Amino acid sequence: MKAFIAALSILLAASSLRAEEADLCIYEATPGGIAMAVRAAREGLRVVLVNHNAHLGGILSSGLGVWDTLWEGKRAPIYDEARQAIFEHYRTTYGEKSPQYQNALPGKSGHTNGKFEPHVAEMVLTRLVTQEKNITVVCGYYPKSVQRDGPLLKSVTFGELDGKGEKQISAKVFADCSYEGDLAAMAKVPYRVGRESRDEFKEPHAGVVYMEAVKTAPTEEIAHAAQLHAGLNLRKFSGFQRIKEPMSTGEADGNVQAFNYRTMLSSDPANRMPVEMPADYDPEKLKRLEHGSIVSPIPNSKRGWNRPQLVGMQTDYVEADWPGRREVMDAHWNATMGLLYFLQNDPSVEAQRQKSWREYGLAKDEFADNAHRPYEFYVREARRITGRYLFTQHDAMLASGLERAPVHADSIGVTEWYLDTHACTPRHIPGALEEGKMMLDVETFPGQVPYRTILPQGVDNLLVPVCLSSTHVAWGTIRLEPTWMALAESAGHAAALSVQQGIAPAQLDAEVLLRKLVANHVMVSFFNDLDVAADDPRIAAAQYFATQGFFADYNARLDEPLKAATEAVWMRRFDDPPQRVAAVAVAEKSDSPLTGRIRGEVLLALFKMQP
Repeated sequence: MKAFIAALSILLAASSLRAEEADLCIYEATPGGIAMAVRAAREGLRVVLVNHNAHLGGILSSGLGVWDTLWEGKRAPIYDEARQAIFEHYRTTYGEKSPQYQNALPGKSGHTNGKFEPHVAEMVLTRLVTQEKNITVVCGYYPKSVQRDGPLLKSVTFGELDGKGEKQISAKVFADCSYEGDLAAMAKVPYRVGRESRDEFKEPHAGVVYMEAVKTAPTEEIAHAAQLHAGLNLRKFSGFQRIKEPMSTGEADGNVQAFNYRTMLSSDPANRMPVEMPADYDPEKLKRLEHGSIVSPIPNSKRGWNRPQLVGMQTDYVEADWPGRREVMDAHWNATMGLLYFLQNDPSVEAQRQKSWREYGLAKDEFADNAHRPYEFYVREARRITGRYLFTQHDAMLASGLERAPVHADSIGVTEWYLDTHACTPRHIPGALEEGKMMLDVETFPGQVPYRTILPQGVDNLLVPVCLSSTHVAWGTIRLEPTWMALAESAGHAAALSVQQGIAPAQLDAEVLLRKLVANHVMVSFFNDLDVAADDPRIAAAQYFATQGFFADYNARLDEPLKAATEAVWMRRFDDPPQRVAAVAVAEKSDSPLTGRIRGEVLLALFKMQP
């Protein structure tokens, strides 16, 4: 810990350096921002990383406590490195058989791909940054104005969040890795806030929607999807949901999904803060708030509290200035403290539940310089840029006639979390979840995210790998830190290639980027049977050709013989990947004889033949 504090002091001192010119300027040291900065620095770029507060790591450093992902394997080097470093911290600090290390490891069920304390995540992520000599960090600043020359950003003036100072930073490439999309908005990038209508993109779950839980698949299509989904090497959830009609109108509106703090609680008597009655305590309001979402066990006798939500206020936050955002955050924090006191003391709470909640208080060793309140608010959805491709619900569901989601020739990463949205309004109807809430477990399939989604319309040298181009419904499968970290690392590669070639990222050849990504072990297409971190060159070839339509499902089967019909489709020229993948689906189901050639060897040979 002493070494970490020393490294942090060096990092904060860097904020006083004259960092007026850079190859790449990134706004916000979220996990995605860090992954992008580290990758770009390792590729030789001079990077300036600007953060609005003094703590790096976004929500991972502010109480998330868990890797939200259904895929337990490797997906991109920086994410893999950070995750493994957290495991190693607990193993080396406490021992391989310690409860701390065991609680940090992936659980047997549920979505946890490992759990951790906020200060450990901050330490690991900060170390990733400080060990890169090409990164300069500027803390306590936010974008205030931009200088733009046509489609190019020339510089950004950052204002001091709690002061009057300013810093102007010029760069060849800029990136917005914030949760809010503030830099993109400042640069006049078109964006969306809220929900599309059901009609706009023919998304079944768009707009105003009420979902109800059911025990069996409500349609034959969902039953078929569930059967296929059961064969994926992803963590599983049980149950189905269906749209409740006619109240689900599918109308568009400006609402985003609910926010809250990820409060860190401790049951260790030596490490818990007593809970006192807040000044504005109102039990009648508090008893109506949802409180039952917990991440546990987190190492060192902690658990993460994923509630309460003041549904409705979150939309006001999105485009407010920072004083306005603080009002929304303060209201949520006051409700959090009030509800915690309520659960521990109100006579309406059953005795056994009171006893359970009384075992916990705020963790004394977390957020100590912020009165034990997380540094970041859990902003689940804010602006979404209008990019050169819009990722919709259809990109994360089975494509017609296929056993996989649609393919994209410029994929830079994958989604695999289920389409998951929290309540959007406080409206309720009998027998349904909160309005806007959905968890489409079995209908969601791993999707390919095109490079075009992080390229905003109208600005050629700005990359937006967090608030990327997506509809509200599709956002539910994108909005996870492992996904953002992988996409942002790809953005780091894109920035480096652009600077090296002397062009803007929008002019970068997607084929060049794709080959760079697969060669560097970034997952651009999900496979059940491949480890993207392995050095087998056939894996890079399979990753590449999965974006070109060579696979109609999620199994590469590299060591199996190739069908003659499939080989014929692989060798044929097609106008686009969707045409090829449809033909592959037919060929794979045919009675065509085997060629005697091995699939992986054919893929590798074709990969080497490509220019």
